[in-house]
Amino acid sequence: MSIFGAASLSLLILLLATLFELSYGDVGTCAHYSAPYLPTACYGNSSSQFPSSNLFAAAGEGIWDNGAACGRQYLVRCISAAVPRTCLPDQMVQVRIVDRAQTSRSEPSSDGVTIVLATPAFGTIADPSAPSINVEFQQV
Repeated sequence: MSIFGAASLSLLILLLATLFELSYGDVGTCAHYSAPYLPTACYGNSSSQFPSSNLFAAAGEGIWDNGAACGRQYLVRCISAAVPRTCLPDQMVQVRIVDRAQTSRSEPSSDGVTIVLATPAFGTIADPSAPSINVEFQQV
C-alpha cells in the first residue's frame, strides 16, 4: 500500500470514528412509573429499599435475570425518543433496581421496555411527559 493509500485509510477511519459516538453500554427502551411503589418484587413492603434520592427502577424482563437484578445499579442515558428534544442533553442517572416491571404495583407508562424508572429518575434524563425513550444503560 502506498503512503497516500495508508494516509487516506487512516483519515477515513478517523472521520468515521468522529461521526459515530462510542457506546460503552447496552441499548434498550425505558418508561417511567409513579407511586404507589410498594410492595416490590425485590424487597416486599420495606420502604428502606428506596434510596433517599428516589433514583430507583424496575427491571424489564431483559435484565430481570430471575430476580438477580434486585439491588443492581445502572447508569442510564437517554439517546433518542419519538418526539424531538425529549432527551435532556448530557444527562445521566444512576438507579438501583428495586422491582420487576412486569409485576410492579404501579403501571409503567409503556409496556415491554427494558427498564422502568421512577418518575424523579426519568425526569433527570428526559421530559417526563414522554411515555417512553430509547436509552443506553450500563451496570455499575
